[in-house]
Amino acid sequence: MILPKDRDPRFMTIRRGGTLTDCDHRLLALWAAACAAHVLHLFESVQASDPRPQQAIEQIRAWARGEIRMSQSRAAGGHAMAAARVLSGAARHAAFAAGQAAVVAHVAAHELGAAAYAIKAARAAAPAGETQSAGRLECRWQREHLPDAIRELVLDDQRLRNEICWSVFEC
Repeated sequence: MILPKDRDPRFMTIRRGGTLTDCDHRLLALWAAACAAHVLHLFESVQASDPRPQQAIEQIRAWARGEIRMSQSRAAGGHAMAAARVLSGAARHAAFAAGQAAVVAHVAAHELGAAAYAIKAARAAAPAGETQSAGRLECRWQREHLPDAIRELVLDDQRLRNEICWSVFEC
């Protein structure tokens, strides 16, 4: 479970009663896509012929540009997560990262799921004894790529949800 029991209004759009602007929602989506894309090669090295995680990343980027509907991106996320379910290790986590990124269009708080799964993928791909270091490096990369407009929001979300996200945000 990576979503809190109570929804944070900062991740709900203004028209849904929260405080999240459409612009910041798109930034969260693009950052989640970047996190997933950064580890996508770990999936593709195992399942080169399965385009679903890559398509999920492409769909969330298209949604952020206003080219497709939320439901299309959400569906692509479901397909990427289906690709993950039959795998294990780094490939599985990388596909889940792509799926989580794509569903940010529907629920903005999935941004942290994409980031957490990407860190789990990096950890799983690392040699024995280097998993924690690999996770910290991935976490730092993600933070370096956070847009300024959403930096404090995401960092606070990481602090609040770190425990339910496998404590991966201790970098």
